[in-house]
Amino acid sequence: MDKEFERKCYELAYLIFPDVHETVDDLEVKYPVRRLKEGAYVTRFAPSPTGFLHTGALFMALVNKVLAHQSDGKFFLRIEDTDQKREVKGSVKLFTEELKAFGLEPDEGVVAEGKEEGYYGPYTQSKRADIYKICAKHLVEKGLAYPCFCTTEMLQATHDAQEKNKVVPGYYGIYAKCRNISIDESIARIKSGEKYILRFRSSGSHLNKTSFIDGARGKIEIAENDQDVVLIKADGLPTYHFAHVCDDHFMRTTHVVRGEEWIPSTPIHIELFKAMGFEAPTYIHVPLILVKEGNSKRKLSKRKDKEAAVSYFLKAGYPTDAVIEYLYTILNSDYEMWRNKNKEASRDEFTFKLNKMSSAGSLLDIMKLNDISREIISKMTAKEVLENVLVWAKEEDKELYDLISKDLDYSLKVFSLERENVKKIRKDIIKWEDIRENFFYFFNTLFSQDIEKNGYNFEYNDKITKDIVNNVLDAYLNSYNQSHTKDEWFANMKEQANNLGFCTDMKEYKQNPDKYIGSTADFATIIRIAITNRKNSPDIYLIMQLLGEDETKNRFLKAMQS
Repeated sequence: MDKEFERKCYELAYLIFPDVHETVDDLEVKYPVRRLKEGAYVTRFAPSPTGFLHTGALFMALVNKVLAHQSDGKFFLRIEDTDQKREVKGSVKLFTEELKAFGLEPDEGVVAEGKEEGYYGPYTQSKRADIYKICAKHLVEKGLAYPCFCTTEMLQATHDAQEKNKVVPGYYGIYAKCRNISIDESIARIKSGEKYILRFRSSGSHLNKTSFIDGARGKIEIAENDQDVVLIKADGLPTYHFAHVCDDHFMRTTHVVRGEEWIPSTPIHIELFKAMGFEAPTYIHVPLILVKEGNSKRKLSKRKDKEAAVSYFLKAGYPTDAVIEYLYTILNSDYEMWRNKNKEASRDEFTFKLNKMSSAGSLLDIMKLNDISREIISKMTAKEVLENVLVWAKEEDKELYDLISKDLDYSLKVFSLERENVKKIRKDIIKWEDIRENFFYFFNTLFSQDIEKNGYNFEYNDKITKDIVNNVLDAYLNSYNQSHTKDEWFANMKEQANNLGFCTDMKEYKQNPDKYIGSTADFATIIRIAITNRKNSPDIYLIMQLLGEDETKNRFLKAMQS
């Protein structure tokens, strides 16, 4: 750079940034290299506050935290809010709360709405304007950034011409109309009050190739950047490209984990890092999360898929541990093999390897998540189930919360029923919202609601008519004794069944079914439906013991009167 050109670049820089007196060197002192052990990763999760937390973003946060923590590094949360037109109020609060719910709270950064912790902040981009100005001024001084006076209409005309001529779209080469405006003209136009934005002066060509080493995918070869991308927009805020370079350098990020859709932008970022004199971080591009649609697969969609929102899993009541366990199965290809050999081990003992990440899209398998969740819940004690249900229901099902919390001793017995009195635990519960469907009959209010809405679930036929059902219930009602042991209870049921024409010998019934109204199992099903309005349930004897004699008899009477 000759002296005269250098002088004019400085004059332009001070005209654009008259109040900026700090330098990039000052920022280097203010935000020094972190004092961490050699090989430690510094990673970040950097969402834009434009709505709900996406399931793919939760996966991204998990990758970042695991990488940082298993290397004794740091994981921070940055909020990228430079596109303020798209900002949705309350997003930051939602992000921090949901990350915490899944155990992915950051070590530093934005830890709650309006609260930041750490020495490398501010961690919200809209609060970092001074840093961006210092860096932008630095590029103008070096002749690597220039003001662009093109209007929206001019840019659209250029785009239309490029489409017509079937050339690569963008602001580059002969299409970069303000690139070769003299500095003197730029200064004059700025002084006259003409509006402008700030662009990067690229030295690349899309006809050439460049390459970089992706932390998960290895060497990637791609076209060089030749776009004179926008650095500072008309509102004074930076674009994503420029903010990323400034933020991740001065926050001392070592590894940038992001979606594979950012691979084409990597040459822009590498060129910007080089222009600033910064060392670029290692990029790790993770695959998209996909869903099946017919015989094909597509990206998990905010618009089409309820599972795209992390809040879905919380509202449905999936244990957060189950969701994270599931995400680990798509984190590394060998995780499930490790888990099968280490069933009781903490996930922290698993070593995550970048080269074991899939480079293809990961399919969101709800069935697998359900299996994992079912297994985790089945291993909980009754007390743990009660505690988890109460936490969930307090937010998502107030009626259920009130019923369960009204008598905690009784509720504990309800959840103990199939955990402490049987050899094999039933695995009916996948998520906490299933509690209402599976345990409603233990609570009179919910039981009455179910009968009112659906009626009784008796299936009448030529043999088992409504009269037969009523005869069964009447006979059982008159003979029922709450003090009976289970053996006495079963003997009484067989006696009543036999008296009413039901066969109590299954071998005999299979040989001569036409001689009988039904089997003992059919008789017991009538009793079960009267008590639970379901054909399948835990041990009916234990259910009636828990309901108590008065309620048990009351349900027989209601069923007879229906």
